[in-house]
Amino acid sequence: MGTFYFATSTKSSAKSMSTFGYRLLHQHLLRKKSYVDGQWVSAQNGKTFDVFNPSNGANIGSVADLNETDTNAAISAARKAFVSWKKTTAKERSNLLRRWFELMVQNQNELAKLLTTEQGKPLSEAKTEVTYGAAYVEWFSEEARRINGDVVQSPSPKKEMLFIRQPIGVVAMITPWNFPNAMLMRKAAAALAAGCTCVAKPAEDTPFSALALAQLSEEAKIPPGVFNVVTSSRENSPKVGKVLCEDPHVAGISFTGSTAVGKILYKQCASTVKRLSLELGGNAPFVVFESANVDAAVEGAMACKFRCTGQTCVSANRFLVQANVYDEFVGKLNKRIAESLIVGDGFEPGTTQGPLANKQQAAKVDRLVRDAVSKGATLVTGGKPHPQGELFYQPTILTDVNNSMEISSEEIFGPVVSVVKFNTEEEGVSIANSTNKIGRASCRERV
Repeated sequence: MGTFYFATSTKSSAKSMSTFGYRLLHQHLLRKKSYVDGQWVSAQNGKTFDVFNPSNGANIGSVADLNETDTNAAISAARKAFVSWKKTTAKERSNLLRRWFELMVQNQNELAKLLTTEQGKPLSEAKTEVTYGAAYVEWFSEEARRINGDVVQSPSPKKEMLFIRQPIGVVAMITPWNFPNAMLMRKAAAALAAGCTCVAKPAEDTPFSALALAQLSEEAKIPPGVFNVVTSSRENSPKVGKVLCEDPHVAGISFTGSTAVGKILYKQCASTVKRLSLELGGNAPFVVFESANVDAAVEGAMACKFRCTGQTCVSANRFLVQANVYDEFVGKLNKRIAESLIVGDGFEPGTTQGPLANKQQAAKVDRLVRDAVSKGATLVTGGKPHPQGELFYQPTILTDVNNSMEISSEEIFGPVVSVVKFNTEEEGVSIANSTNKIGRASCRERV
């Protein structure tokens, strides 16, 4: 099938394996066109956009830049395919999904390399994502056989009440750049198992993972039009999203991303009263009480904060620590960061922290840190871009954070720990709830 080599950083480094050649990918998984109605298609106007490796700025390749017209064609393909796909048996759908899953397992190393190249996360994290992304497909391949109905007792002796579950139609899914493999599979596998057809719009920073999965869906013999992938640039993405939201033939939207974009999609879906699933941002507190095992709290903090360089929706955003263990927690966390976090290219052995996803994200993280310091926060460690490269940021701890700082109310999405001191349990809970952005929470307390 041929091979494709991704360029590595040209910076000299004792750890560097080589300038070229160790990022090997079977070329049949490197797709640069969108996948619509079982065909690999370019934008009708011929436009493309470039995708860059966030670790070194290398141009990975140019991808089809679809617009509104192209998106309408993908919706039409999914709508046409739905006519026959909805009539397939649960066993048929289950077998196809199982075959898709098996192909993902067979190609997991190549998918992980591709993911690290376009997203930047350490290869070990990429392999983990590919594994549980495939697990979603395996799970729903089995759940497809268990889409059962109900028989309910009727209030009338002359009637019987039977309830059956039917697919809703075409489902659009807009996926994020932080987990470009797993988030797409979690959405698409569920929809296909239920008998729906899909139009997927991956993030413009990470389209190659979605296209590789489309290639594997083709190899799994999933029928044309059932699973479609439309790619678009940052400039075209709002237009494509608007079409997906407002087209009356799209029955549902599933979106994972920022709260700001989620609000826009919510409004755009209102005109067609779509079924809407939104997984948005948050401002999650991590609360450490004085009764906690501080060592365990530090380990929990490391896991909650630094996975994917802090770029996850479940990352802790605010660390609320009771006064009696405040200094101990900060000191031990600072030591743990220094000892265990290694910033670098995701392909370098030992790397635990890759780059931020793009220039916008890097600028946002730096802005939040500078704003906090200017308003009285204490910089314990880090606090500026990392010399590894433009999109790398130093693991950072800020103390003395208060509600006047943007970092206390904005989702950071970066390797920054903002620590707030509280005295009583009531005060800690009050601070945790003093935000209009709801997020996941973690509490550390010895029981």
